[in-house]
Amino acid sequence: MWRWPTANGLPPVGALGLVAGAVGALVLTASAVEFEPSRVPGMWRPLLSFVGHLIVMPDWAYLPRLGAKMLETMEIAALATAIATILSFPLGILAAANASPHPVVFHVTRQALTFMRALPELVWALVFVSAVGLGPLPGVMALAFVTVGFMGKFFAESFEVVGEKSVDGIRTVGANRFQLILFAMLPQAMPDFIGTLLYILDHNVRAAAILGLVGAGGIGYDLVMTMRLFEYNRIGLIALAIYIVVTALDRLSDVFRGRTIGTPASWG
Repeated sequence: MWRWPTANGLPPVGALGLVAGAVGALVLTASAVEFEPSRVPGMWRPLLSFVGHLIVMPDWAYLPRLGAKMLETMEIAALATAIATILSFPLGILAAANASPHPVVFHVTRQALTFMRALPELVWALVFVSAVGLGPLPGVMALAFVTVGFMGKFFAESFEVVGEKSVDGIRTVGANRFQLILFAMLPQAMPDFIGTLLYILDHNVRAAAILGLVGAGGIGYDLVMTMRLFEYNRIGLIALAIYIVVTALDRLSDVFRGRTIGTPASWG
């Protein structure tokens, strides 16, 4: 029912039914999010009008403040990612079915990681702003808290898909659990670790860029205020700065991951 290719070369009936059901559900629930295809053609005029306002001479005098705020944003993201990496690595081991010392520990850790990533960074930023006040610190705390939930899950899944042959080979020579993780599982999972780490850093830079909305530091406050005040000569500079930073991190991710797995990086 689900095996493909089938005898007649067509997609399996079960898969077609699943796709048809999903499409039907989307059509039936479109009204709940006020999705009306008839409104799409009319959006181009105001959209092009807004884009046209961005074609102005940039406010070059804003560059020093932009640089300082972007640096603060990157520091928030880097520090939060570093803290989360340290905390999520042991949690990832405890949350991996093939590395956790006990099923109870496995389930409790999984639930804890789910709780951490259940709410977005902006909500946790509000919580930490109310606890420690305005500034970059609540931004770091909010990002680190949510990132632990995601990285712990990704690390656990990386451990769970390692090859069993190398694990069994090291187990046969009398290795204990710690040695199995260190010498059999970790080397195989390392490329995924690096890819996950740099992806999370990329995500945290973008997330940190909006935490200023609730007073948690970074470029977010300036971004929101320039949009509200229609300061188009600054909006473009802020968007370009965020794009450059995210693109640079994406390229670095390709380089580091390529070196780890021994393949050349793609710069396309």
